[in-house]
Amino acid sequence: MTPTGETNQPTAIVTGAARGIGLATTKLFLSKGYRVAMVDRDAPELKNASQDLKNVLPVNCDVSQEDQVITMMHTVLQWSGRVDVLVNNAGVADFGPIQETTFERWQTVMRTNLDGVFLCSQAALSALRESKGCIVNIASISGLRASTLRVAYGTSKAAVIHLTKQQAAELGEWGIRVNCVSPGPVKTKLAAAVHTPAIVSAYHDAIPLNRYGSEEEIARVIVFLASAEASYLTGQMIAVDGGFDATGVGLPALRG
Repeated sequence: MTPTGETNQPTAIVTGAARGIGLATTKLFLSKGYRVAMVDRDAPELKNASQDLKNVLPVNCDVSQEDQVITMMHTVLQWSGRVDVLVNNAGVADFGPIQETTFERWQTVMRTNLDGVFLCSQAALSALRESKGCIVNIASISGLRASTLRVAYGTSKAAVIHLTKQQAAELGEWGIRVNCVSPGPVKTKLAAAVHTPAIVSAYHDAIPLNRYGSEEEIARVIVFLASAEASYLTGQMIAVDGGFDATGVGLPALRG
């Protein structure tokens, strides 16, 4: 953590920053000269992830809770005096058959994956308007392609994609750009733990690049969208998926 107060150094807020894509994105922003507010509801993991990083502010916050989001934004602005980028990455996954998806499970997914994006974006609007900053929302290939066991998760991510367009349409007049990244299968610790060799093989067969993506590859697209190089990009969704969405219903067995 660095001293509080206003600075000319750009500031990014990354939610779900304690691990995975969020942590990779945090580190890449830091390498580009940003200060980063690392937001996560897992306090022990957040402490562990941030302890060796400079120019970061770890903030324990559940993005599905409006009061916590308001407090988080106040804390960040006290620390940095500005917000240039908001990355809405925090999310939860709940996979199961439709008939076993209770309304409670549905609500749990929606509160974090959709409400969290809305709440954090609303809380950051004034600061982003002042900096003419940008928002990058993180959806998923599951928001583009329907799949079994993802009725809540996939629907929440499809809503994030449309929310991105709504935000871009209205916030552009303030100079705020809003884009969305939809990762395909990514090689994370969680994926390694739950994806059997058969699942890995099936994904490799279905993805034209024949492999999972990495957390760093997703982070690079997020940071690009936040950069001056993307100054005329808004309202867009980029699927970072090795071509998975492009294949549609194509059968891997027919490629030869």
